[in-house]
Formats: sequence, C-alpha cells, structure tokens
Amino acid sequence: MNKADLVVEVGKVVGSKRMADRAISCMFEAIKKGLKKGQAFTFVGFGTFSVSKRKARVGRNPQTGKEIKIPAKRVVKFTPGKALKTLMK
Repeated sequence: MNKADLVVEVGKVVGSKRMADRAISCMFEAIKKGLKKGQAFTFVGFGTFSVSKRKARVGRNPQTGKEIKIPAKRVVKFTPGKALKTLMK
C-alpha cells in the first residue's frame, strides 16, 4: 500500500479524498518534524517511531574489498505494538 492507496481508504471513512490527503500529509509532516527533534511517536496498538543513534564503524566496499569509514548517524526505528504483533502471527 502506498500513500495514494491510504488516502483512498481514509477517504472512504472521512467522506472526502481531499480531506484525507490533507490529514495524512499533515500527520506525516508532524511525525517528521518530531523525529528530527528526537521525539518518539507512540500509536497505542500499532507501534512506536523513535530515533536511534548508530555508531561509526568500518565497512568494506564489496567491489574492491577496500575498507571504508561509515560515519555515525541518527536513524528512525519502528517498534511494533502488541496488537500489531499478534495480528501478524
């Protein structure tokens, strides 16, 4: 499912694809802004989006075998909630 499919599904409930698209876009923007600030977003029963720090490490170029330095960075992590976990069993 992509964003367009999600807009159609939410639009069926809301009654308007335009309103659904605006709501979904606003939600995604709020999540992105919060994650950039280091905040976590928890949706009970679905899961949690959080920011995790990945340490710098040494990797290897698969074509040449030469070692390369991979810098530290922040990454987004998703942890599924209990209801989502049981749904997937």
